Amino acid sequence: MSRRSSREGSYAIFLLPGLLAFLVVIVIPFMATIAVSFTKWNGVQVPKWVGLDNYITLLSDPYFVASFQNTMILLLAMVVVPTVLGLLLAGLLYSFVARRFGSRTASFFRAGFYLPQVMPVAVAGVVWGWILTPDGALNSLLQSAGLGVLAQNWLGNPDIALFSVMAMMIWFQIGFPLVIFFTALQRMDQTITEAAALDGASGWQTFIHVTVHQIRPEIFVVVLMTTIATFKVFAQVFVLTRGGPGTATYVPSYYTYLNFFQKSQVGLGSAVATIVTVVVVAVAVVFINFQARRDLAEES
Repeated sequence: MSRRSSREGSYAIFLLPGLLAFLVVIVIPFMATIAVSFTKWNGVQVPKWVGLDNYITLLSDPYFVASFQNTMILLLAMVVVPTVLGLLLAGLLYSFVARRFGSRTASFFRAGFYLPQVMPVAVAGVVWGWILTPDGALNSLLQSAGLGVLAQNWLGNPDIALFSVMAMMIWFQIGFPLVIFFTALQRMDQTITEAAALDGASGWQTFIHVTVHQIRPEIFVVVLMTTIATFKVFAQVFVLTRGGPGTATYVPSYYTYLNFFQKSQVGLGSAVATIVTVVVVAVAVVFINFQARRDLAEES
């Protein structure tokens, strides 16, 4: 027993670098952010304690409210649409392309869909900005196709600016669930699928009732990760619209940036960052507890 305890203690030493990095990079900055959120501070002078004033201010701040409303809409572009399309495309690549044209062809298309994930956001933003400007590629294409009446100022019109940003986010995000689901399909038990086919189930029925059920853990992971990513969206908005026009594309992370670096309201920006962190943690806890309870219910 003493030898075993000594061996486990020696293993624990290898955890120290990671724990120290987590403490320095995550815990200490987060605690400092919470502390600053209770102060009025411009980043230079001595912070002044104001208690909950920053949080009370945010509750009636139209920019803060608009940023969270926009985030709820962005869930469609970051979670719902990429998850559904990623699942359908993964099924198409696995069941049709790989079997008809070979695994290399399927891997080629899979890498193509995943390419935006490894592309710098600044580069992607510049390209999409060129596409969506009033004299850009999209309007030129519409004019050439005789659909000039549909041409818009895609990023300058407050009614459609957020949806234009969402189009980029769908393109940017879809590769992540596709790769996860394609991998999940490869580890799936094919005997269950074959049994469903023998029982007379159509391909679509097999996909919905058998395939989706078997890869549910991967679906849960994708939904959780993309939901968290939605609350952290910053670069796409910063590159394309800078939150405009007006508050049409404001998101919490961008509003935090404005308070920190442009308005010099570090305390208020810290309060926004703290609220976003609490929301993300709460969402993660709810998701994990829901999945754990569902797994226990199935086991019982």
